[in-house]
Amino acid sequence: MERTTLSELFGSFFKIGLFTFGGGYAMVPLIEAEVIERKKWLPQSEFLDLLTLAQSSPGPIAINTSVFIGYKVRGLRGAAAASLGAVLPSFIIILIVAIFFAEIRHNAIVEAAFKGMRPAVVALIVVPVFSLARGMHPALAAVVVLTALAVWGLGWSPVLLIIAGAAAGIAWTLTIGKKVRS
Repeated sequence: MERTTLSELFGSFFKIGLFTFGGGYAMVPLIEAEVIERKKWLPQSEFLDLLTLAQSSPGPIAINTSVFIGYKVRGLRGAAAASLGAVLPSFIIILIVAIFFAEIRHNAIVEAAFKGMRPAVVALIVVPVFSLARGMHPALAAVVVLTALAVWGLGWSPVLLIIAGAAAGIAWTLTIGKKVRS
């Protein structure tokens, strides 16, 4: 198998960063398609593990994901190339917008464009949810629904629910999981 070049890693994540609106979660399906389907750098299961790690680490999910994938593919230099590729397009676009924002802020066309992008951004955020849920055990799917209801309906802290989920996963692995594997 041919070794992935740093410029290939940078280019893939630059392209994803350049053509994605809506933040990190909107980038996840594009990263998944590029890394698993197009480039075949990782299998689906490993991608999901890295995505879980990226979600549980402080910082933006897209940057964390690019760092972990870059590191997995090419080590420390790969992590730097992939994260720089993911960040640079947003940095350049935000810099340009900041320079001209005062002039275009109340432009009807700009306002209409942002209103038109909202449904697409929501869809891009929802797609990873269904992608991650694919093949999930029904009991885990029920936990997902109950957790979402606890956050939205009851106002529970997502941080506390993540900590509780991690503790439950560790407890299950150390007790029931050991018995299942034996």
